[in-house]
Amino acid sequence: MSVLTHGKSGWTIGTGKPLSVIAGLNVLEDEGLAMEVGTELKRICDALGLPYVFKASFDKANRSSIKSYRGPGLEDGLKVLASVKAKLGVPICTDLHEAGQAEAVADVADIVQIPAFLCRQTDLVVATAKATAAAGGLIQVKKAQFIAPWDTKNIVSKIGEAAEVGVILCERGSSFGYNNLVVDMLGIPEMQKLGCPVTIDATHAVQLPGADPRTAGASTGGRRDGVAIIAKSAIAAGADGVFLEFHTDPDKALCDGPSCLPIASAEGLLTTLKSLHAVVNA
Repeated sequence: MSVLTHGKSGWTIGTGKPLSVIAGLNVLEDEGLAMEVGTELKRICDALGLPYVFKASFDKANRSSIKSYRGPGLEDGLKVLASVKAKLGVPICTDLHEAGQAEAVADVADIVQIPAFLCRQTDLVVATAKATAAAGGLIQVKKAQFIAPWDTKNIVSKIGEAAEVGVILCERGSSFGYNNLVVDMLGIPEMQKLGCPVTIDATHAVQLPGADPRTAGASTGGRRDGVAIIAKSAIAAGADGVFLEFHTDPDKALCDGPSCLPIASAEGLLTTLKSLHAVVNA
């Protein structure tokens, strides 16, 4: 087991450390919403003594429809994230999609996230490793829906061969037949055996890919009520951190509304997760 610390912010994750929280918005809509959600999550995490990172995507490149909202894009999105970082004084996590984005993203994001569908893309992985190491950040890799937990060793090895940088692995469910995902909780300790802290993306783990009845399958559906169940189960299984997405009005969210939680539910859920984490690690 291992512990990672972000050098500039002091944010920590791993064995013997408090439950780490990476949470925010699915995708940036505007700076006002980002600040509202980030401010509330920071307040809660500060009160609970939980290390907090604000997360939001500047671009959702993997959408079911070309008409789906993707976000403000790289340049404008990074400006918003940099502003939130400065105003709230919190680390930032965001994902990238192309190797050419790595340096710009690593300059702003303290944790650079490699999306699940792209975690085997060598050029992206290598560029992200080099840029993040140079900037003094950490990398979070989402485990793809189509690989086994133990096969993430190849991704960790690939990153290590490219640069010396801390790696967090993120469980987000596995494809199970059509339009469904399941989470194998035994995968969490399996990935921890690789010497990496492991988080649970409870938001994306409840997705129903290509099965949103509101759009006749032109977007991804979800089971919002399952987020807390997945999160609590994963912490009970030993996860080091939790990845969650919130919105002030999830039903009006511009992306993945069926899977995100109302911000009003954050305090209760994070309080419960902290208690579970304490029991598991007593």
